[in-house]
Amino acid sequence: MKALLLIDLQNDLCFGGAIEVPEGEAVIPVANRLIPHFEQVIATRQWHPADHSSFAAMHPWRRPGQIIEINGQPQLLWTMHCVQGGFGAEFTPKLHTSQISKIIDTGTTAQADNFSAFADADQKVDTGLLDYLRSQHVTVLYIMGLPIETSVKNTALQALELGFDTYVFLDGCRGEMGPAIEEMTEKGVTILRIDQWEKYRHQQDKIKLL
Repeated sequence: MKALLLIDLQNDLCFGGAIEVPEGEAVIPVANRLIPHFEQVIATRQWHPADHSSFAAMHPWRRPGQIIEINGQPQLLWTMHCVQGGFGAEFTPKLHTSQISKIIDTGTTAQADNFSAFADADQKVDTGLLDYLRSQHVTVLYIMGLPIETSVKNTALQALELGFDTYVFLDGCRGEMGPAIEEMTEKGVTILRIDQWEKYRHQQDKIKLL
């Protein structure tokens, strides 16, 4: 089975949000265009406790953008964002959420930042995504979301390592595109655009009718 994985389409990552990704809101129409064509639509959301260790506000005399060491690991400090239950953590209002099959929360513990949709940065907190995909017999994963250079890229690479056929919709992502696309392509992730996918899907539908 194929599944669509929407990465962090939340208020704090879109226009006016605490960690706004430039033009982040432009991917929402892409998501809405894709959603009806998948039986399984999974959406991740960053869901941080207010005292999350990655927030600069938790470290006196520190500011967002600085890197400190936490538990022996480097940690980039962020503006407080996507706090559990807060407006910034909600899915952006224009996203068609009624057809979302499963919501996966990431970054839920104060001690570790989220790395991908599968696990936190030190791989100690499992989000439950892998178990869910296996329970639904998903073998092919289509991914889009925000931002491409961190959550999307890390999720795609981990999905590939876990044995999924992995695709990323380029026009469904925003962020620092070049290096992320290059790394994903080199490691075996297929990068495509929605019009390419729709053309292929229509061709397959015609074959089925013959």
